Amino acid sequence: MHTLLLSVVSEPLADAPRPAASADAELVAQLQQGREQAFRTLVERYQNRVYRTVLALLHSREEAEDVAQEVFVEVYQTVGRFRGDAALSTWLYRLATSRALKHRRWARAKKRFASFTSLLGFDNHVLHDPPDHAHPQAQLEGQQQLRLLLEQVARLPDQQQVAFTLRHEQELSYEEIAAVLNTTVPAVESLLFRARQTLRKHLQAPLPHA
Repeated sequence: MHTLLLSVVSEPLADAPRPAASADAELVAQLQQGREQAFRTLVERYQNRVYRTVLALLHSREEAEDVAQEVFVEVYQTVGRFRGDAALSTWLYRLATSRALKHRRWARAKKRFASFTSLLGFDNHVLHDPPDHAHPQAQLEGQQQLRLLLEQVARLPDQQQVAFTLRHEQELSYEEIAAVLNTTVPAVESLLFRARQTLRKHLQAPLPHA
């Protein structure tokens, strides 16, 4: 189990086709029976989506790998309590986004505390480095505009950032995003509208509309 988890996000796979709900339901049943192969299937099916979602929120490969691994650990530990009230993918996106946001809040608090202690003379350096924005697409294309977009998205309120990420990074439908955020489709539409309005104020490049 531990060895498997270490390899969960080291080399993200290409996106697997989205499985039918019945396939995920069968997978959950096998997970709840403690079958190790079922966990391997879960990782193969969802590791890239979880990793990319977390990376889009944290902009750090190392931190995204750690958080994505935590997501799968939590699934392994708590799947027995999963009752199927939401789709498996919805549950995974909820875990991924909540853990990423929690990690980011912790990192920011740690950085603020380090800066504060430095001002007081207790320390001479900041403990946490700022994110390096090592998004795969940014590295591949080398576009400054994309880097600026990522920086501005990171400044959005949490709910807007999650909605924007799930829509444009994971290409989820409004209905799927609403399920992840436990809200309504109109609320998702409002979140995305406000996110795009804010981003347009800071960027000259056109933003996606869908």
